[in-house]
Amino acid sequence: MNITLLGCGRWGSFIGWYLDKTGHSVTIWGLSDAPQFIELRDTRKNNMLTFRDSITITDDLEQAVTGADIMIISISAQALRSFMPRLAAFPLEDKKIVLCMKGIEVNTGKRLTEIVDEFVPEKTQVGVWVGPGHPQDFSNGIPNCMVIDSRHDELKHFLIKQFSSELIRFYVGNDLVGTEIGAAAKNTIGIAAGMLDGLNLSSLKGALMSRGTREISRLIKAMGGNELSAYGLCHLGDYEATLFSPYSHNRRFGEMLVKGERFDLLAEGVDTTKALLYLGHKYEVDLPICSTVNSVIAGEITAKRGLSDLFLRSIKTEF
Repeated sequence: MNITLLGCGRWGSFIGWYLDKTGHSVTIWGLSDAPQFIELRDTRKNNMLTFRDSITITDDLEQAVTGADIMIISISAQALRSFMPRLAAFPLEDKKIVLCMKGIEVNTGKRLTEIVDEFVPEKTQVGVWVGPGHPQDFSNGIPNCMVIDSRHDELKHFLIKQFSSELIRFYVGNDLVGTEIGAAAKNTIGIAAGMLDGLNLSSLKGALMSRGTREISRLIKAMGGNELSAYGLCHLGDYEATLFSPYSHNRRFGEMLVKGERFDLLAEGVDTTKALLYLGHKYEVDLPICSTVNSVIAGEITAKRGLSDLFLRSIKTEF
């Protein structure tokens, strides 16, 4: 297949490397003035990978889109809406679009596929690729399992057939609402985990995992999804990579925040937390962990007080 990666960050560049190795014709597109793109174009390397000559690297969006059977978008979730008009300027009727990104639009609470659907023809098939794993682990040959979901059944099975290898085993998602919300929300739980690490309270991560999954499952159910999706690979299955890994941006952000240190990389969970609270209000679902994380980020309470109130003081039934 001719596959174009729109975005050359750590995920976009890894996916391009991965799909090239599995036998596809790959183009990686990026912004001409982005440091990550300039490094990739000039050296065919980044801090994880070396890219074979078989991969085309371009800043020409028309070239990248026109020649693609499948387009995989891997950019910041909050930049998706502003990017879509550029993409929609090209014929997309026969294209397949896959979002390998996790987030919820902060101002509207919309899932990412909902945003894409606003700009593409009804005929265009849209799916998501989410689940556990870090490019650093995959590039070292450490396998994992991931999920592909879509409201188009034929697209899910087609993509899994095209993308599967010994490195990544794909499962078929059957709940797009739950898959997208669960995948995005794990970043908020990751920030909370980092806060626990920063306070030397890592032993409470077990409680965080249990209560966090239950909290997000209630929201998914209220939104019309299957609450069991929160216990799948999109959310709970991604906790190891998000709550424990040194590569997790969200965990690291939470840890550095409570230590009073600055984190300069993208932590999608910051905006996702705000969006989750918007959805919690809209669907009348109590989200105590999300609320606490947001209050700590905003400086309204200290992490020690907020997390203590969550896990150490209140008396509640577990279920």
